[in-house]
Amino acid sequence: MGTGPLCSRVTALLVTFLTLMALAGVTAEEDKGSQERRFTIDYDNNQFLKDGMPFRYVSGSIHYFRVLPSEWRDRLRKLRMAGFNALTTYVEWSSHEPEAGVYDFSGINDLTHFLTIAQEEDLLVILRPGPYIDAERDMGGLPYWLLNKNPDMKLRTSDPTYLKYVDIWFRDVLLPKVKPLLYENGGPIIMLQVENEYGYQPECDFAYTSHLRDLMVESLGKGPVLFTTDGDEVDDLKCGKIPEVYATVDFGSSTNVTEAFGAMRLFEPRGPLVNSEYYPGWLDYWSVPHSTVKAEKVASNLDEMLALNASVNVYVFHGGTSFGFTAGSDFENRFMPCPTSYDYDAPLSEAGDPTEKYWVLRNVTGKYLPLPPGEVPPASPKFGYGKVSLAPTGSVFQMADLLQKVTNKWPLTFEELLVPNGIVVYQTVLPFRIADPARLTLGDIHDRGYVFVDTEFAGMVSREQDMYDLAIYARPNQTITIVVESQGRVCYGHQINDFKGITTNVTLSDHTLEGWTMTPLPITHTSRLQNALTRLHSWAVAQNIPPLGLLGTNKGGMTFFSGSFQVPGDSSHPRDTFLRLDGWNKGVAWVNDFCLGRYWPEVGPQVTLYVPRGVLHQGTNTLLLLEQESAPCLTPDTCHATLQETNIIDGPTPL
Repeated sequence: MGTGPLCSRVTALLVTFLTLMALAGVTAEEDKGSQERRFTIDYDNNQFLKDGMPFRYVSGSIHYFRVLPSEWRDRLRKLRMAGFNALTTYVEWSSHEPEAGVYDFSGINDLTHFLTIAQEEDLLVILRPGPYIDAERDMGGLPYWLLNKNPDMKLRTSDPTYLKYVDIWFRDVLLPKVKPLLYENGGPIIMLQVENEYGYQPECDFAYTSHLRDLMVESLGKGPVLFTTDGDEVDDLKCGKIPEVYATVDFGSSTNVTEAFGAMRLFEPRGPLVNSEYYPGWLDYWSVPHSTVKAEKVASNLDEMLALNASVNVYVFHGGTSFGFTAGSDFENRFMPCPTSYDYDAPLSEAGDPTEKYWVLRNVTGKYLPLPPGEVPPASPKFGYGKVSLAPTGSVFQMADLLQKVTNKWPLTFEELLVPNGIVVYQTVLPFRIADPARLTLGDIHDRGYVFVDTEFAGMVSREQDMYDLAIYARPNQTITIVVESQGRVCYGHQINDFKGITTNVTLSDHTLEGWTMTPLPITHTSRLQNALTRLHSWAVAQNIPPLGLLGTNKGGMTFFSGSFQVPGDSSHPRDTFLRLDGWNKGVAWVNDFCLGRYWPEVGPQVTLYVPRGVLHQGTNTLLLLEQESAPCLTPDTCHATLQETNIIDGPTPL
């Protein structure tokens, strides 16, 4: 039966049918492939391709770790409404792994939620995962505990003791979270940066940068575009360029655009022109006037770049705030700590409000990309909650007496003590008689030290001022106390291995002092600080200590002060406000247990601290200050701070 003519015709028809089905399947697969989400570089035509179509991005940098989560959508929507089509952000390792093996992706560190909001706001994402980011952050975003694991660790190199922890962070923790967010997987991430401005390193370690590239490809595949960012000089790109990674440059409004892109073309003869960090302003330092750049100049250079079909990232579009102890420092001939505000003279102010520069840049962007329909979200409402009366709650020394101590023959650094930042109280008892006066010498202090003999203030040593010794009067069995403040680890250059505290032995008239007791203040950890303050209050009540007896010095230095203020109960509150500290000198501020950061109005340029509405609530709110030097509190009626409507980040600075 199977050999008849009918059977042969059926067989032939079946073969034809199966062949057509197979061809249809191939066509369907090809059609499916053509519809896949892809972001690539078209080297032949010097452009990016998004889903096969020419594409150019105009992006803005906003750092999730500098903005409260409650404000993320507002900032990202303002970015999109300026005509920008992409967000650029760093990933800060130290925020996500504050201690070795302890990970945090919650609250202000919820990277996935931040990037999801960006996608909801119609923004693509350019991710800069580091592991080093600079960004004027403590140790450039590297976790401090690396220096505890190996004090001789060579950061940003192929040192195996460094790569061990980088590999764990990237391969086991970060990159698995990133992969579902890639553009090809339905997410917003189109590009990832490898390292960060590596070309500024004094030595080229291509084994290190290639290792990072391979680590990303291994974890994420070959789909996402990998790129590097370096300065616009040829020498900046020599160490920064990585094989199979697209090299881009960064520069500001005072740079010649043609010359800058000319340097890039030496390393990338074909492909899109990219400025990965176009500076609309610049960073600030304590005691140095606030940096500003004219909006018209920023707009002019942006226009020139976009006319060349370049892709541009504005760094930063919104700077935000280095809350807590996260601000870093620089070392250019001298130690230069950064303030809490990261306003940067950016298009959006520190509080997220559109500035003149925002509207000028929006006009330029609108010439090249369609502006989204709708209105730009307005500036957030502000409110001055008025005077906040404060009272001393205890001194640094009284708190230290109640805390756990560490003893050692020699002083230990913050890193050896596993103290991330803040303040450590160092004490030793003088065992011998010395001449009056005697020279107390600290070979190095990182960064600011307040010296006391027993409880009497004797003077100060300062890395910033390059002052490492002073004359003191002391007798045998008196206690020499040095209260050491970290002002933020160096974030850029070859000095990022920046150990804090007393980093060398201490001598007195050439005699080395031994037998040290060290007491870290728990000011970097909210619950531990509250526990310590509760114990301090209980002790003061039990001892019936009068208010003046709670001061650390006769000027109110080395003292905690607390108070409260009211936020109205109507629906328009809470609102953003700004903490002004007239008469106060230098210290740290908390509102409702949230650390706003360091204040230092005495030297400027930052005078006020930004208090986001997200840390406030209706009803009673608390304010806590740790004043290190001098407070206006010798009488109760002058002991107050003020919450006002305006931010002052351009105050007077020392001559």
